[in-house]
Amino acid sequence: MTFSKFTNLSSVVLLVSCVFWSSCGDKQSELEKEISAIPIEMTIARFDEEFNKADISELNQVKKKYPYFFNENLPDEFWIEKKKDTLFVELNEEVEKKFADLGDLPKQLEDFFKYVKYYYPQESSKKKVITLISEVDVTAKAIYADSLALIALDTYLGEKHRFYGGFPEYLRGTFESTQILPDLAESFVLQKMPGNKDRTFLAGIIQHGKALYAKKLLLPSIDDAYIMGYTPEQIKWCQVNEQYMWRYFIDNNLLYDTDPRLTSRFITPAPFSKYYLDIDSDSPGKTGAWLGWQIVKTYMQNNNVTLQDLFNTEAKEIFEKSKYKPKK
Repeated sequence: MTFSKFTNLSSVVLLVSCVFWSSCGDKQSELEKEISAIPIEMTIARFDEEFNKADISELNQVKKKYPYFFNENLPDEFWIEKKKDTLFVELNEEVEKKFADLGDLPKQLEDFFKYVKYYYPQESSKKKVITLISEVDVTAKAIYADSLALIALDTYLGEKHRFYGGFPEYLRGTFESTQILPDLAESFVLQKMPGNKDRTFLAGIIQHGKALYAKKLLLPSIDDAYIMGYTPEQIKWCQVNEQYMWRYFIDNNLLYDTDPRLTSRFITPAPFSKYYLDIDSDSPGKTGAWLGWQIVKTYMQNNNVTLQDLFNTEAKEIFEKSKYKPKK
């Protein structure tokens, strides 16, 4: 078995894709029209700016407006001193440079909330987006919390920003502003998905495939690379090598293996996937999760089920009913 080096996708694949999408275009257009008509009441509050600009006489007003950001056991002097902290000052300056104007983000957020409302009608149509500075807390970059959405702008200053120099290179791409929507969608999706009790490798890749499928469903205009946290070149590598990756998993009897090390080799973020082959250095991390996404996509194409049904279906059933065959 040999993996392919990156090559351009064939013109045949492109032609087939064009024919397929033209046949689906009308149906998709009707769905987009229906979703675009969903009313959403959205406001955006710049807590980062309001807190930074508030003097001591205005601090109580800010605290009343955003009580969830303040520990009531801490005196006002704590917050005043915090505003003077060298790192905090620098963070505010850099965020202001990058996000003085939010650009297309408000429209993108509104569209995202419409898709959420379409697939989850019980979700509130009133949304408040709050931007803040988390002091580069990468565990809480974008959080979906009922009617609130919290976005830590200091974690989206760009992969080359000096604040992120201590992070591994393979993670720095996640600090681009293009990851705001995918991160927020992931926060929402993970709240809706039941936990995975099946410890097989197949269940692991399909669990991640479910999340990726749902993110793309809620963000149809976002490139697959950003859904994955990949570069465009990494997505193309997976497309070119799909059948070889799948054959590796089959030939090595990995699908029903419960070795926890398979998760770090093929599912969680990493500089590359570990096939223990010469090709490893060319591969992106998380290729197992990407393959899980392809299985889930095939399953959803071949079965008339809702997103909620998908989340509640066992991995083995999804795999068997998907009739998944990797592209050649």
